[in-house]
Amino acid sequence: MNRLKMIEELSNAYGAPGFEDEVLLLGRKYGDDLADIKEDSLRNLYFYRKNNTGKKPVVLLDAHSDECAFMVSAIKPNGTLKFISLGGWSPNNVSAHKVMIRNEDGKYIPGVVAAKPVHFMTAQEKDRPLSISDMVIDVGATSQKEVEEIFKIHMAAPIVPDVTWEYNEQTKVMLGKAFDCRIGCAAVLGSLENVKDENLAVDVVGSFSVQEEIGARGAVTVANTVKPDIAIVFEGCPADDTFLEGCDCQTALKKGPMLRHMDMKMITNPRFQRFALDIAKKYNIDVQEAVRSGGSTNGAPIHVSNNSVPVIVIGIPVRYAHSHHCYTSYEDYEKGVALATEIVKALNEDIIKGF
Repeated sequence: MNRLKMIEELSNAYGAPGFEDEVLLLGRKYGDDLADIKEDSLRNLYFYRKNNTGKKPVVLLDAHSDECAFMVSAIKPNGTLKFISLGGWSPNNVSAHKVMIRNEDGKYIPGVVAAKPVHFMTAQEKDRPLSISDMVIDVGATSQKEVEEIFKIHMAAPIVPDVTWEYNEQTKVMLGKAFDCRIGCAAVLGSLENVKDENLAVDVVGSFSVQEEIGARGAVTVANTVKPDIAIVFEGCPADDTFLEGCDCQTALKKGPMLRHMDMKMITNPRFQRFALDIAKKYNIDVQEAVRSGGSTNGAPIHVSNNSVPVIVIGIPVRYAHSHHCYTSYEDYEKGVALATEIVKALNEDIIKGF
């Protein structure tokens, strides 16, 4: 498996919440030799390791397939599109960027997020922060009829950032969109490849869960379907190293994956967390630790499912998550996969019961 190429394709794929089709096709492409693949009606994708026995404790490796996106909410008479956000966008990061809108034929149409030009603003408007409702998307049309009949764009069309993946070979840093959480999807597949031929004391199931950005909805179904005994959630976690310094910086590029002790919706199982930190130390895998007062991951619904599940989050640091352009490090990705691999290899029924 060419993992760098896989990450490129996953980053470039369009996958607004509820419209993750392209990501799932890539999951099938790269996971076909590693697992028996199944899908549910929400379009969660499941990877059942081919060597599973059905008689061992089940380890779930999860990442979400959707990205922060938008949706058309109305078409104005002048041909511009009103839209709503799908996921946690800051309006400051939205205006003046290119986007792609999926039309009724499944073709993606380029557009630009526009707001009132400065030439026409009042002094009061210049000082007021923009909101999503102040913006429109312009596809170069001049009427509603043109949008619907020529561009074939209609109500509820999904919209995603228009960004193409790039890689700096010297620094091993990637620039692209949707690393939250396509870098996690790549980590699920990389981990499955690493344990493909291992004699494990556990059964392993991977998942690409949908609609995380609008409430971790897919993970609820994944947890109820797989019924894991223990879970590792991969996440493209927001890096803070360009805004915070010293002890306040908890998630920096090129310092390894981040193990999150808590966030707004989960206190990480401390025994499983300690086990993961000890594994990292044993195998000299650089890791970072974080305590988050906000945000959440698919760990939230998974850890309270099925009478409780020990869960850890392995976060691959992503600068400027929830914006069009993000940076992430291939070295951090490799270390995250290595950590998950060694954890899975070390787990057995007695250890899991101890958590």
